[in-house]
Amino acid sequence: MDSNSNQLSKINSTKGINMLDSSNSKLSDSNSHIIDSYSKTIDSYSDAIDSYSEDFGILLISHGSSLPYAEKTFKEIHKKFIAKTGYTTEVGYMKVAEPSISQAITNLTNNNMNIKKIIAMPVFLAPGIHTNIDIPIILGLEPKEIDPRCPDGNYPNNHYLKEIEKVNFNGEINLINCIGPDPMIIDIIHNRIKSAIDNSDNTIEEEKTAILLVSHGSRLNYNREFITEVYNQYKTQASYTVGQGFMELCEPTIAQTIDSMTKEKDFDRLIVVPVFLAPGVHTTRDIPGILGILKDNGNEDSHNHHSNSHSHNHNHSHNSSHSHSNNHDSHNHHSNNHDHNHTHGGGADFDGEILYTEPLGADDLIIEIIKQRIENEI
Repeated sequence: MDSNSNQLSKINSTKGINMLDSSNSKLSDSNSHIIDSYSKTIDSYSDAIDSYSEDFGILLISHGSSLPYAEKTFKEIHKKFIAKTGYTTEVGYMKVAEPSISQAITNLTNNNMNIKKIIAMPVFLAPGIHTNIDIPIILGLEPKEIDPRCPDGNYPNNHYLKEIEKVNFNGEINLINCIGPDPMIIDIIHNRIKSAIDNSDNTIEEEKTAILLVSHGSRLNYNREFITEVYNQYKTQASYTVGQGFMELCEPTIAQTIDSMTKEKDFDRLIVVPVFLAPGVHTTRDIPGILGILKDNGNEDSHNHHSNSHSHNHNHSHNSSHSHSNNHDSHNHHSNNHDHNHTHGGGADFDGEILYTEPLGADDLIIEIIKQRIENEI
């Protein structure tokens, strides 16, 4: 090949490279444009979601307790819920603890001035006077039913509903239902029972083990309906003897249920599950007192509430006239003139091992239930 041909070949080769570089450059520019456009679309979509989420806030409502356990539980629920959802959320207490419901709403709006709607959920297991009457009134809404404590709605001056702070919010407040007998609660009960057995020093056969689900009790039928539904769900899944009892206001009482269960079948272990959301006077003092496992003359500070179970091998007998010494007239758990007629019934009579579990608490499944309830309203 002569020198002219070689030169021509180099020129053509250079042109080819230049054309390829130009083509790649155009392709790169095109891809960059597509990526930029896609990125802007994603950013726009994210902004829309952020803008939408800023239109509402979440208010989780608790009863409030004079003991630190309950507040600790709801702080944990609050923290877990925010971590799971990212929603602007506050906890407000109906009474005793702070912040109050009114203060919590102020905190919500101070944290986000764009909130137009508040989704308020009573983090209670069952409906009752608090969820259907007290909380709606505190929120400035109509109560869901007539108050059996005060049918005419004219509360005495010393009643806590006369002392509530007015809610300062002009937007919509959507008060949704409480937790209710969700099937996930049965999973928590299973886990509590398994943990109690695993932590027991005794080896007792399954057929010699009985389960007692304990609920608070209420003047209204809702609490009975709740625990009965939970009981029915659990009983269909359990291989144990299962009973349910009420701490107060309803029958069968705890003692009546234990008496009935022991007459029907001989068993050596009783696992008591307080179907309460958070610890408090009822779970640390009242129920253990009825069961005869309360230590140091009713001093709940000595009661190791946060252990996984309470194992007691004991022989004790309570006659039917036994009255629960830790009545609410003395410790005034509900304070602010919350006028329950606290009748706990007689003490329980059981000779065997009693394992007393933790309440449901800030379990991950409770957080999931709350999340599902609220997201149904968004």
